[in-house]
Amino acid sequence: MGDRIQAERVHRESGYVMGSYHCHSFYELYYVEQGACRFLIEDSMIDLHAGDFLLIPPRMLHYTRYLLGACRRVIVFFGREHLEEETIAQMPRGEAFFSDMRIMQIPDAYAEQISGHLTRMITEGRINDARSAPILRAQLQELLLICSRIGTFLQDTPANIHTTDRQILTAARFISSHYASEIRTSDVAAAAGFSQNYLTRRFREAAGIGVHEYLVFIRLQHAALELVSTGDSITDIALRCGFSDGNYFKDAFKKKYGVTPRAYRKGAGDG
Repeated sequence: MGDRIQAERVHRESGYVMGSYHCHSFYELYYVEQGACRFLIEDSMIDLHAGDFLLIPPRMLHYTRYLLGACRRVIVFFGREHLEEETIAQMPRGEAFFSDMRIMQIPDAYAEQISGHLTRMITEGRINDARSAPILRAQLQELLLICSRIGTFLQDTPANIHTTDRQILTAARFISSHYASEIRTSDVAAAAGFSQNYLTRRFREAAGIGVHEYLVFIRLQHAALELVSTGDSITDIALRCGFSDGNYFKDAFKKKYGVTPRAYRKGAGDG
């Protein structure tokens, strides 16, 4: 993303498949203009429909699937440095609003206004002259303030609102709660009330990722957090996050983050 706010609009056909789970070092504000899509974000499964905004904080693992038909979405990428303090103060819970994922629903009567505002942000990004950065910053503040005025903010957990497959969500939460332990697919299946074979198939169909692959991603995410928030050795962190093989941990970490655990820690310290 660099140091600038970015906005983009893309149409996804039904069945479009993303490459893999990912996370960013910046915020992602995801808006569904038409159609619907499914998110697996951390241990929650969420279906978004036209008029829904989803705020995804930095370093939050997520994956999108388009199982519910075609979808037109707009994404706005921005950093904490792009937020004005006055804007933050107007959001529900203030600063804490930006610490977790949030769902905002825009009434149908305001959908055209929101789409028009997002179009102006996309256009400004294409102009990309010396004035574009401050204009985009002002447009971001206006977008968030409009949402705080007209939007409905869902404060309940996504499981109580948008989850479409509660047993798969149960499996994902079991993994998130027990990632540090030596758990097997059979343990996850038992927690979800499925046979192992059925869970394996249904989890991949619903989430777009295998049970073991999801477990590894959750472990890696916790390991990445500990690398930058503690001074513990890489070996201790790997063991504490459920990895019994140090070499496997290093290879899996580099595959996900693009750098070794040591380089990731050093980069965070330099930043």
